[in-house]
Amino acid sequence: MSAFGGILISNTRLDVATANEISSLFCEVVIAPSYEAEAIEILKGKKNRIILIQKEIVLSKRQFRTILNGVLEQDRDTVIEVEDDLKLATSKEPTSREIEDLLFANKLSKHTKSNTIVIAKNKQLLASGTGQTSRVDALNQAIHKAQTFKFDLNGAVMASDAFFPFPDCVEIAGNVGVKTVVQPGGSIKDQLSIDYCDKNDISMVMTGVRHFKH
Repeated sequence: MSAFGGILISNTRLDVATANEISSLFCEVVIAPSYEAEAIEILKGKKNRIILIQKEIVLSKRQFRTILNGVLEQDRDTVIEVEDDLKLATSKEPTSREIEDLLFANKLSKHTKSNTIVIAKNKQLLASGTGQTSRVDALNQAIHKAQTFKFDLNGAVMASDAFFPFPDCVEIAGNVGVKTVVQPGGSIKDQLSIDYCDKNDISMVMTGVRHFKH
């Protein structure tokens, strides 16, 4: 409802046009790898706005999580799927544009707390359902969020961080306009979701990699 305390992050050099757009919003922190000199002056126009430069860092390959009476040590999830990693599961193939959106949505689902569902279109996040105990709940949360902002879901893609044990998620997504899906696969009931997609003109690809973030 509000951008109060908002943080805006860019992964490319921030130019004057972007700085002007940012200044039209209520944004308290801006982070970018570099800035045009004039862009910095524009951003300084808001009193107390914090402007940070993001430095290149090398992330550790190990992660630690605190647990009762100890810690959990685990490998960092460094996998990023590319087009060659997508295995077609349905008779219908996604278009080249949809493949770009699928890869984009899959990256977002990797970094979102499980259970998660990500809905995207034209390389834009429309909504995500995150941290739910049910994948259906995660999907319904995402749909509700997208519809609240009046995003057009027709032709959108859906990414899931884990497999679908039932076809309910692809059915719900298809009913609001989702046309293609990416998921890791691996359920003994994968075929139920595949069959639903085949009967309802939805394409599905599988990655074989489960990005399950807790």
